[in-house]
Amino acid sequence: MFALIDCNNFYVSCERVFNPNLNGKPVVVLSNNDGCAISRSDEAKRLGIPMGAPIFKYRSIINQHNVIVLSSNYPLYADMSNRVMTTISKFIPDVEIYSIDEAFLKFEGYENYDLFSYASKMRNTILKWTGIPTSVGVAPTKSLAKIANKIARKFPHQTKHVYVLDTGYKRSKALNYFPLNDIWGIGKRLTKRLQNIGCKNALDFVELPEQWVKSNLSIVELKIQQELKGISNLDLDSLKIKKSIATTRSFEKPISDLGRLKERVSTFSLSCAEKLRRQNSLCNVMIVFIRSNYFRKDLQQHSCSRVVTLPYPTNSSFVLNSYALKAIETMFQSKIDYKKAGVIVTSLVPNNSYQLGIFENEDYRHKPLMKTMDYINSKYGEKIKLANQDLKRKWKMKQEFLSPCYTTKINDIIKLK
Repeated sequence: MFALIDCNNFYVSCERVFNPNLNGKPVVVLSNNDGCAISRSDEAKRLGIPMGAPIFKYRSIINQHNVIVLSSNYPLYADMSNRVMTTISKFIPDVEIYSIDEAFLKFEGYENYDLFSYASKMRNTILKWTGIPTSVGVAPTKSLAKIANKIARKFPHQTKHVYVLDTGYKRSKALNYFPLNDIWGIGKRLTKRLQNIGCKNALDFVELPEQWVKSNLSIVELKIQQELKGISNLDLDSLKIKKSIATTRSFEKPISDLGRLKERVSTFSLSCAEKLRRQNSLCNVMIVFIRSNYFRKDLQQHSCSRVVTLPYPTNSSFVLNSYALKAIETMFQSKIDYKKAGVIVTSLVPNNSYQLGIFENEDYRHKPLMKTMDYINSKYGEKIKLANQDLKRKWKMKQEFLSPCYTTKINDIIKLK
């Protein structure tokens, strides 16, 4: 049996742990630079504020209903996530951290356990130790555990926040209830295609002949169908090396100056280089992009990207920075207010197993120099920068509604009188 533990409205719940005055009130947490809603309390959802909504479009609802708006406090959320995952690991050894607020569990060797009681105990302990409310779905497969979790979340009073989908009757009833686009792995295009042949819900998809699925869809859809039938095809994933790494940011204020834009892109390329070295990888391809604010229809728009094939695999900050700046110079247009830029490195290979070039390879001095830079920066903070970075200015996001960090800064720890 598998289980999925999902933290309810995670970012909002983290804020409520340290500020109980937020309980019972509509709360929205915003994305980078206070742009869009990325976490909403149940009260805010009932007011009709959708996920990903640009917050300026819902300013009238916010003012009318006194919705509390907060900036993203990522250090706090990461620390609280680590506390939740550590608590889970005390109950069961087989854990796959699926996202910052979700984890899959595998109950192998728990045949004689009452899984409802065990999952309830786990949920209550997480709530007691961290203050974060969760929902737990238990089922024979990961896909069904996703569905069971949604049932526990949607019907908290009937399920007591835990639902065990352990019989054929429960499975059929659940699949008949959920539309196709609510099923993990079934997107909009596949939903439309299945609807055209008469599939109205997940149960209709499961009842399609297996041979038809093999002939008309792919092996992925066949695995999804088998998972929904209760046949496990997806095991817990171990930690994998990332296939690509990205650093992208929206700017606090629009940038129309090439020098300032190059400084930002330089910082992004260095961040990608550090992430590559952290996972012992090299990249062969780099993608650099810039774009204006498409929400501002009154301004001139421009969006552009460049794919740079590197002459050799590298994770050197010097090399990546050099090619990123050349790409920006070819894309930049004057009189454009740029709102976002980013650097993506891909086509990754291990740093101990890659093809050397005949005529061109990386300077052998870069590797020990990068190692020294990483050591100093990790021990003393960001002390070493490249010359084209602004040494005095510390770039930061627009966070007008930021709460204290509470658990990650000594000055933000709550003081009791």
